[in-house]
Amino acid sequence: MKLAVLISGIFASLLTAVAGEYDCDVVVIGGGSGGFGAALAAARLGLDVVLVDKADCLGGTSVRAGVNCWEMSVGATGIPFDLYKRLKRQPNAVSIYSFGRHGGTFDPKRETFRYPGGETVSDPGRRYLETLKRHVPHGEKNTPDYRREHWHGVPFEPEAMAKTMRTLLDETGHCRVLLNTAFVAAEASDGRVHSIQLSNGSHLRARYFVDATGDGAVCANVGCQMMFGQESRDRFNEPDAPETATQRINGVTLIYRATPVKEPRIEPLPEGIPAQCWWRKNFTGAQVNHYPNGDLNINMLPTMEGEEFMRLGYKAALAECQRRVRAHWHDWQTRIEEFRRYRLLWIAPALGVRESRRVVGEYVLTENDLLSGLSGQKHPDIICLADHMMDTHGGHSKHRGDLTEPYGVPYRCLIPRGFRNLLVACRAASFSSLAASSCRLSRTMMQMGQAAGTAAALAKGLNVDLPAVSADRLRAALRQQHVQLEYPMPDALQSYVEKE
Repeated sequence: MKLAVLISGIFASLLTAVAGEYDCDVVVIGGGSGGFGAALAAARLGLDVVLVDKADCLGGTSVRAGVNCWEMSVGATGIPFDLYKRLKRQPNAVSIYSFGRHGGTFDPKRETFRYPGGETVSDPGRRYLETLKRHVPHGEKNTPDYRREHWHGVPFEPEAMAKTMRTLLDETGHCRVLLNTAFVAAEASDGRVHSIQLSNGSHLRARYFVDATGDGAVCANVGCQMMFGQESRDRFNEPDAPETATQRINGVTLIYRATPVKEPRIEPLPEGIPAQCWWRKNFTGAQVNHYPNGDLNINMLPTMEGEEFMRLGYKAALAECQRRVRAHWHDWQTRIEEFRRYRLLWIAPALGVRESRRVVGEYVLTENDLLSGLSGQKHPDIICLADHMMDTHGGHSKHRGDLTEPYGVPYRCLIPRGFRNLLVACRAASFSSLAASSCRLSRTMMQMGQAAGTAAALAKGLNVDLPAVSADRLRAALRQQHVQLEYPMPDALQSYVEKE
């Protein structure tokens, strides 16, 4: 499936025509969920924005890596909701899911086989408001019936998502989008980024910069203090951290898509790929989400251990994961008749990387924030909410259990320590490894991006550096953009979302 988005309009041509030096208010590096949120928020508030991405389309992991589904999560009432409403206008572009079959709840009286993982199915009776909660409050039990009733996500077509993101940016009239262009280096001194160099030879100067690269490439390049792997228990006093630090990271996944066919068959394996699992004892299960049109989005959990991914490097890891996908699909078709009525349609062109480098910010979000929840956090600068469980994948997998209330991400987590005009709006923000395993979801990243873009607009209007932006002003501005900062959701905001 081709996910290219054409570069059109004079905004792109201003940068692609001739390599040179250009000025703007904000440069956003990375066009994934966080970068899109930052660019759209800043551009809507009138700033001159340049958004740069090395891929051929917007959307990052949520589009190119096949993570074509927003999991249930508190918050997500600002820009993510705007995106959802636009996608709803397009046939088969988006839907709401409910939970279906699961291997752990096999009922032989109703099912003919044990499902090899979990399944979600489109549920036309559900609404966006029902996708805005993941935690299991005190007194509730996380049972299959609870999940089917309360947990709902948002599957979408990746090409529609990428194009809709681009449309929303173009409509502002203030955002120049530069695709197929990579970040090369940055010039910085005394806690301030001055300019960045791009792979097309251009240099961009701006008053403010947002690193939304996923792995904190800009932050690392300018000398920010970075974290990688699991922190030791005593570093942040996290009860579930290992006693000593490790280099382990979350596993990576290569997602694939299958489409229904009229004639059932088992697709042959390509030459050179064994039928037996060679990288572990047995083939893993997977999470299967139904696309709005009935295709299957199949997410192995995971396809490769994080340590092996780092050892191989991206290119070799992608090639190996492609072989594993073929073997996994062949095994499913061989063992389970239902999957013979599908054929492999598409393998995502990018790996789903759950964890990489993270910056040390003015505040580091930790497991203690997640366990305290909003009722126990005392931060005055919370700019988005989240409530996903701590969720690692791979040989060191740890699932502490569901949170009992939402928690907040402080604005200071977006500010690299010691920097004055740089923000981070991606999974490389200032999180411990355990905290990152919870708040890495796409809509949470988009909320962080919305806060970053809004902060830049406020900073320009007040003629101050980014750390000097008042938390009260920033939170007030986000509320005006229908961002949820309290739980339960205020009545006025709930009424707004109900009018989808």
